[in-house]
Amino acid sequence: MKSSHFERQISGNLLLLFTGPFLCQFSRLSVLVSVLQTPMKKTKALIGDAGATFVNAFTVTPLCCPSRSSILTGQYPHNHEVRNNSLSGNCSSLQWQKGPESTAFPFYLSKQKYQTFFAGKYLNQYGKKDGDVGYVPPGWDQWHALVGNSQYYNYTLSVNGKEEKHGDSYEKDYFTDLITNRSLHFLDDRSPQHPFFLMLSPPAPHSPWTAAPQYQKEFGDVKAPRDGSFDKPGKDKHWLLRQPVNPMPDSSLTFLDSAYRKRWQTLLSVDDMVELLVKKLESIKELDNTYIFYTSDNGYHTGQFSLPIDKRQLYEFDIRVPLMVRGPGIKPNQTLQAPVLNIDLAPTILDISGVNLSSVNVDGQSFLSQMAPSLRNGTVRPVFLVEYTGEGHPTTDPACPKLGPGLSQCFPDCVCEDAFNNTYACVRTLNKDHDLQYCEFADSESFVEVYNLVSDPHQLENVWKKMDPTFLQAMNQQLIKLQSCQGDSCREIK
Repeated sequence: MKSSHFERQISGNLLLLFTGPFLCQFSRLSVLVSVLQTPMKKTKALIGDAGATFVNAFTVTPLCCPSRSSILTGQYPHNHEVRNNSLSGNCSSLQWQKGPESTAFPFYLSKQKYQTFFAGKYLNQYGKKDGDVGYVPPGWDQWHALVGNSQYYNYTLSVNGKEEKHGDSYEKDYFTDLITNRSLHFLDDRSPQHPFFLMLSPPAPHSPWTAAPQYQKEFGDVKAPRDGSFDKPGKDKHWLLRQPVNPMPDSSLTFLDSAYRKRWQTLLSVDDMVELLVKKLESIKELDNTYIFYTSDNGYHTGQFSLPIDKRQLYEFDIRVPLMVRGPGIKPNQTLQAPVLNIDLAPTILDISGVNLSSVNVDGQSFLSQMAPSLRNGTVRPVFLVEYTGEGHPTTDPACPKLGPGLSQCFPDCVCEDAFNNTYACVRTLNKDHDLQYCEFADSESFVEVYNLVSDPHQLENVWKKMDPTFLQAMNQQLIKLQSCQGDSCREIK
């Protein structure tokens, strides 16, 4: 990073709230509408309207553990080497703990004398084997981390390295509310002599979609949106998108509509969390000195291209994420078009904390200059990478014997959401003139997908065969550079 990023030390308080896979049926023009139509209305009012909303925010990989690892390190998956949600895929493995995690951004915040607090889901395999619940990653003063994947009741926490088991009492155990209450206590007990950082990761809206009792009857008439690519055939796409039944049977529609409603219900408790945190910051006179970030780890689909529910795909609905930020120097009611990635969160947070970014090994870049130009100079990246390593089972899935081994996330009607060869890398060009996506699959077909999102925002037509071979070769070369980039070289590719 160039020295122009460091002309003024800021060192404000920091709060990063990120949910599980968000309901992102966004096109580049509909993000604000989509946020308005979700349960996150208080969040939009208290963070987005009070600061900046990024309408082109993306994850660099559409799956929980690799995405969260990218948030923590500021690195693309090919550099932090977390490939999927399994221990063998490096999720919270010893290799991860001894390598990338040891210099994740909380480590640097601790060195900057920040009081650090974590509560929520961390990484899918955390506490289950390597390191067990006694392991607390570097940089954390207070640690309240879920063992394993998302739960709302009947879960185990690592509380500063000690096991704490929870049952099914709403008042004592509902996980989203527990995160809220413990973060409020941390703010009450903090030392006013040093800045603080809270990282909060509630399970919502991840399955098993258990809403708080008072919200379980909300949104009774809500259904998954039927627009865009909903229940469209995945013609001209990778084979995994060509195998779902189209149109979807009524049983699938009923299932995904129910899931959609339950996900909304779980988010109402997150919206309450935001309101309570903002009120607390106001009451302790820290709101005006605190940067609050809201985002999610990846997108989600509910019926797009006849895939019932999941993430993992290269399309807009799985890679776009919400991103809203408020804080000192950020003018209210900003809608920002510049593309921002989840690997940019770590350098942005470190930039605010006063860390010299040239001393940190990140692939992302600070976006502080985008939302607070009075505080920083900066440039907008013209291209970026999205990469994913598919997961599959070595044996045939009993739900889908006719497709053979190598699949995972299969539904009873033989619709599978992932496979070993659902492994791809995409280069995305997004600026005022172009919105293009070029993707290559690591499979026996060497399959390619290309989309012009200006004329085809829902990615209905793969235009690979219509493109000039010279253009395709240039995109291939750009993709090769991005897939091997590290640090500065990731930001220098044009």
